[in-house]
Parts: sequence; structure tokens; C-alpha cells
Amino acid sequence: MANMRISLRFPKKLIQEPIIYQLGHDFKVITNIRRANIDEDIGWMVLELEGEMDEIERAMENLNEQGVKVDPIEGDIVAG
Repeated sequence: MANMRISLRFPKKLIQEPIIYQLGHDFKVITNIRRANIDEDIGWMVLELEGEMDEIERAMENLNEQGVKVDPIEGDIVAG
């Protein structure tokens, strides 16, 4: 199992969507919100994903496809 922290930036149109909830149902990853700031115009979040690396990568790709800006946090990948 791998553990990875990523930085997310949400556009206004996605702020009301249950994106993190959906990740846990669509992919075999465990989500853990480490930090977040969401208001009516923009949102950002530091999210920890735990699971097999291929599932984490698929989840990140899905976020990108939805319009969420995804950036891995350097030095925060732990393979187990």
C-alpha cells in the first residue's frame, strides 16, 4: 500500500460537488482531508490518499478530468 499527499484546487463550479466522497466509492483509495479552505468562489485542499499506487494514480487522473487542479506534494509518498 502507498500513501500520498496531494494539493487540490477546485474551480467555483465544483465547490458544491461531493468529489472527495465520490473518490472513496469509485476507486480503492482511502481519503483523509489534512487541510482545506473552501469558500463560495474557490477551494483548496491537502488530501491524503492511501491504497495501491495504480488506484491512487487513477483517482488523481479522475480529479484532473473533472477540472480539479492536482499537484503531488513532493516528498510525501510512502510505499508500504
